[in-house]
Amino acid sequence: MSTATAMAKPASTAAPDLAAVKTKQKAAWSSGDYAVVGATLQIVGESLCEATDLRAGQKVLDVAAGNGNVTLAAARRWCDVTSTDYVPALLDRGRARSAAEGWAIDFKEADAEALPFKDGTFDAVVSTFGVMFTANHDKAAAEMLRVCRSGGKIGMANWTPDGFIGQVFRVIGKHMPPPPGVQSPAQWGTRARLYEMFKAQASAIEATPRNFMFRYRSAQHWLDVFKTYYCPVLKTLAALPADGQAALVADLTSLIGRLNIARDGTMVVPGEYLEIVIVKR
Repeated sequence: MSTATAMAKPASTAAPDLAAVKTKQKAAWSSGDYAVVGATLQIVGESLCEATDLRAGQKVLDVAAGNGNVTLAAARRWCDVTSTDYVPALLDRGRARSAAEGWAIDFKEADAEALPFKDGTFDAVVSTFGVMFTANHDKAAAEMLRVCRSGGKIGMANWTPDGFIGQVFRVIGKHMPPPPGVQSPAQWGTRARLYEMFKAQASAIEATPRNFMFRYRSAQHWLDVFKTYYCPVLKTLAALPADGQAALVADLTSLIGRLNIARDGTMVVPGEYLEIVIVKR
């Protein structure tokens, strides 16, 4: 996962201090309460499990699981699920959801760039809007490939650069540029970057554009939720002076106004993401 400062711009040639970036990321995602936003995305986890064609009894790893959307979706398909994240509070939210539904899920605190599992442990490795926020993209991709068995699948849902959240990242980057050399998480939502990271060890890569519909009471409601619970917006606003905060809010409100397809005062904004299924050689 990532802070607001790692959100918006493509990689430069500078070599960033990724360890420092990761430390800031972990602190950022531990603030607010991403689970409030994450729970609204549950349908994406269900769709990803269908696209990945998970089968009962398969061993499934959820990487950067947050509060467990795809974790729960896989458990509902009778898979043997391990749910990982490096933010303990989010794992606790996943545990509570699992307990409420009565599933036996293994929750482990783990860094997506250094997964504590042996090679080829899992039949499927999945992530919804999680692994894309790692500091070191190539290392995280290599770890997903390493712990997936030959013939197994890697399934992801990643925001695209030109979709709603990708544009939110760009607006944030306009007001608070990322450190030089830090890669945008939205690169995970491009076929070109996916092929760079996974093609050498993949027998097939499918990337299908999908839309998640952001449905809120109004644009102001979305802003209230995201500035309270979604760390990229929360942390950026906290770092800006009052006039900078007002300018960022104005730009986000304008973006929603351009993309909102509702005409009844509510907010309905399509948020494009790539639904990705990779078969490991």
